[in-house]
Amino acid sequence: MPGIEEAVRAACKAAPNIEIKRDEPLRDHTSFNIGGPVRAMFFPKSAGELSVILPIFSEHGIVPLILGNGTNILASDEPHDIVAVKTAPGLCGIERTGETEITAGSGAPLHMIAVFAAERGLAGLEFAHGIPGTLGGAVAMNAGAYGGEMKDVVLRTSVVDPTGMPFEVAGDRHGFSYRRSVFSDSRDIIVSSVIRLSKGDAGEIGARMEELMTRRRQSQPLQYPSAGSTFKRPKNGYAAALIEEAGLKGYAVGGAMVSEKHAGFVVNAGGATFCDVVAVMRHVRETVQLRFGIELEPEVKIIETGYYNR
Repeated sequence: MPGIEEAVRAACKAAPNIEIKRDEPLRDHTSFNIGGPVRAMFFPKSAGELSVILPIFSEHGIVPLILGNGTNILASDEPHDIVAVKTAPGLCGIERTGETEITAGSGAPLHMIAVFAAERGLAGLEFAHGIPGTLGGAVAMNAGAYGGEMKDVVLRTSVVDPTGMPFEVAGDRHGFSYRRSVFSDSRDIIVSSVIRLSKGDAGEIGARMEELMTRRRQSQPLQYPSAGSTFKRPKNGYAAALIEEAGLKGYAVGGAMVSEKHAGFVVNAGGATFCDVVAVMRHVRETVQLRFGIELEPEVKIIETGYYNR
């Protein structure tokens, strides 16, 4: 990308204390353990550092890839001529800011926020205990499990736009729907969110979280790298049920495989490449479309060389 080196040098000069890694492999920052190197990866430790580097990228026409824990990312194996900004572990503060409110940084792991809440007798985030992503990604995609979603608990969110200007989104302005929010197709970057919960018994909350975690271990292939649910739930039926009924459990290409434990997961069973995973996903989509007339939509964000489907 023209000007990318100039932009990286300018960002480093403007924020001399910011951590940066050159030619950093995305496979080290995604739960699939797949992905080639990016030209530069920045690790801001504050919203202030974000506000310094973002205007520089914007001036150079660069749209950075924003990463948390990379739990919904599938990146190609070739080098990526892009800049990445990773919010974890820098923007990971968690604090109680009200009787039933918690404020957490976008890079804070969701399971840690759930534990923080439980220890203080705050209920409502139990569903999130086993979700592997960070708060920012969870809010952006309205993550959910076991009947709970982020829309049920997020009160307001602090954001910076691509030029580094801060603003706040509150209430219905989040635009939450199934696995979507106002941030889904936006270049704005989540800095933190205020989560509103309710009072409860710490022991009961902890027991509920452990119950849900046990269910997750029993039903999901947590022993393999993956991006969680590979496809969104279609309007008619459930992706996992359709894939299983189509006889695709265990279907594999190279090191990528439809989990034999949970058909909704495409996993890296060992040495999978980007092309392996894409080939499995394509076959699953084509088979389900042919068999049931239902088109499955990927839930993972696919990043190819020089492009990603924001």
